[in-house]
Amino acid sequence: MPAKIRLRRIWTRGGLGWLAVLLMALLTLGLPGPAAGALTDLGTLGGNFSEAWGINSSGQIVGDSLTDSGNFHGFLFEGGVMTDLGTLGGSYSRAYGINDLGQIVGCSETASGTYESFLYSGGVMIDLGIMGSTYSDAREINASGQIAGNYRTASGVNHAYLYSDGVTTDLGTLGGAESYVCAINDSGQIVGFSQTASGTTHGFLYDDGVMTDLGTLGGATSLARNINNSGQIVGFSRTASGTTHAFLYAGGVMTDLGTLGGTDSYARDINDSGQIVGDAWTDSAGKHAFLYTAGVMTDLGTLGGWNSEALAINNKSQMVGDAETSFGTTQAFFYQTGSYPYSQPQEMGDPANTSAAFYYAAAKAAASQAVWGAYWDQADIWR
Repeated sequence: MPAKIRLRRIWTRGGLGWLAVLLMALLTLGLPGPAAGALTDLGTLGGNFSEAWGINSSGQIVGDSLTDSGNFHGFLFEGGVMTDLGTLGGSYSRAYGINDLGQIVGCSETASGTYESFLYSGGVMIDLGIMGSTYSDAREINASGQIAGNYRTASGVNHAYLYSDGVTTDLGTLGGAESYVCAINDSGQIVGFSQTASGTTHGFLYDDGVMTDLGTLGGATSLARNINNSGQIVGFSRTASGTTHAFLYAGGVMTDLGTLGGTDSYARDINDSGQIVGDAWTDSAGKHAFLYTAGVMTDLGTLGGWNSEALAINNKSQMVGDAETSFGTTQAFFYQTGSYPYSQPQEMGDPANTSAAFYYAAAKAAASQAVWGAYWDQADIWR
């Protein structure tokens, strides 16, 4: 899961501070302004940055944050408090998913330097020991406690897995060498992407022991990012023209959701009401988080910068993700629908420490490369 690092030079003190502020203000005049709505600042674990990956029906949020010691740790946010989940003995962890029982899954570095899938329950982080692999991550957990994730095999390729009742099952592939899980619903249906026999990458649905190729929007590749309890699937695919578009797959049909006026779009999650969140390029102002409902894709704006992305939505239409600030840093956001449901995410933490921003990006990239290396040449594949 490669990461792209954008370096910017910001003057926050001294003689050029006023000029930087003025230039940033001018640059952001064309960005969507905030609308009324209920927003919550999640804060951090002592550092300057955080991002939210998942939210359950109770509003419990999981993600990761830079700590005051400069390490990257998974967190649980509930009742206005962000709790550090710790690690399996190493310096890094990330929490990806949480079910309605409050059970959390993710990936952590161990004391020996390996990266392992974990289950966090009852205040304890448990190493799942997937297939004896030294590199694995747990992506999601459903209401029954079934866990879907990815691991590196003994031959060095990556395969999707299902962990259920203490037993790990390798899901195989669509005929190629590798496969990756992205999500699991409460029925145990799993989605992700896999190499095919021809060497392309296609989204899949794994159901009752069978992996089905979902096809594409006319291009060579696709990725299935999430699935709701009705079996509706969202993701993104190359089109015949070579762009990448968000899709909804339902009833055997893959539907192009369009964009926010730019070339590309990416659907990340779908709730049981069929509301979809993700991000899309606009016609002029970067890549923005969106909410797609009743056939309409709505721009959620940013934190003053150019980019944002919505990564998860629950059945109460509460959304989480991250967005770029006017300082060029990345901050977590929580989005609550209200009288004016399309409000702008609120900035988290203090964005002034740009050196911490660069450290965060570098640490994130290094950890990602250590686990998976480069697969697709897109940072968007693991978001």
